[in-house]
Amino acid sequence: MPSTGSTPICADMSSGNLCVFSLEAGAILGDAVARELGTERSAHEERDFSDGEHKLRPLEDVEGADVFVVQSLYGDNASSVDDKLIRLLFFIATLRDAGARRVTAVVPYLCYGRKDRRTKLRDPLSSRYLAGLFEAMGADAVVTLDAHNQAAFENAFRCRTLHLQAQPLFVDFAAGALQAEERPLVVASPDVGGVKRAEALRSALGERLQRPIGRAFVEKYRSGGQLSGGTLVGDVRDATVLVVDDLISGGGTIERATAAFRDGGAAQIFVAASHGQFSGGARDKLAALPLEAIAVTDSLPQPAAPGPITVLSCAPLVAEAIGRLHRGGPACELSL
Repeated sequence: MPSTGSTPICADMSSGNLCVFSLEAGAILGDAVARELGTERSAHEERDFSDGEHKLRPLEDVEGADVFVVQSLYGDNASSVDDKLIRLLFFIATLRDAGARRVTAVVPYLCYGRKDRRTKLRDPLSSRYLAGLFEAMGADAVVTLDAHNQAAFENAFRCRTLHLQAQPLFVDFAAGALQAEERPLVVASPDVGGVKRAEALRSALGERLQRPIGRAFVEKYRSGGQLSGGTLVGDVRDATVLVVDDLISGGGTIERATAAFRDGGAAQIFVAASHGQFSGGARDKLAALPLEAIAVTDSLPQPAAPGPITVLSCAPLVAEAIGRLHRGGPACELSL
């Protein structure tokens, strides 16, 4: 509802006014980020019309302010990914029209990241088109968490980008779960494309635990939505395996990788994924697998449900990025 009386002014964090907005679909994560920053989420109005159109506007004075809009882009039962996207784009443009000094889109889960290159004749480059939309609406910077392809994300945008990594969260999770583990430890990727991500986590976890950690990956091929492959590369016999990925969607990749590691003699299997989309019957599929735990961040809403899923808060990491950007750095350190 619109406010009455004088227009509230955004919080001051020594470098000018700071505003942290989120759309209604991102309110839970937006509130958590604001709390980490020691402020409150800035107020806005979001109205839907009977014909399906909508309008959004800030209810606080943003003229001259440093504005951050926190909103992951995903589809759910309430609205499609495209609906959330157009709302976010329109809101960014509205903030610029209202005089915001800088507008940063903080999109922990960025949609259309899986289509970043052409693999078939006349394929689209959806991630590049998406970047053009953000830039056209006036976004000065875009922040995301573990893009599907970091290089493609950074190269798609001409405005500033900041690529955050969930690796510190996974190191804390794995160190707590595996500190007393006496079996050999292996950090694995469920496909060739994620080997670099797995290797970075393996190195950081080995340094934390002060012990050697092995590496492995599973060959995977995807064509026309169908998965194939499954050959294991690496030794996992009698080992505790930590599988790391950027996204769990339908669960097929983790299912195939789990089978390969079990066939290879793994004693225990843990999974860590930055984004838990869990589309279709993924939760039931994963619950039936011999997994000790599945850790995901709250970049996407995670309903409370029985099962092996552990939710790690990304709000402190996102808040740290916002604080550094607002104060003038150093923020790029968070992307390494």
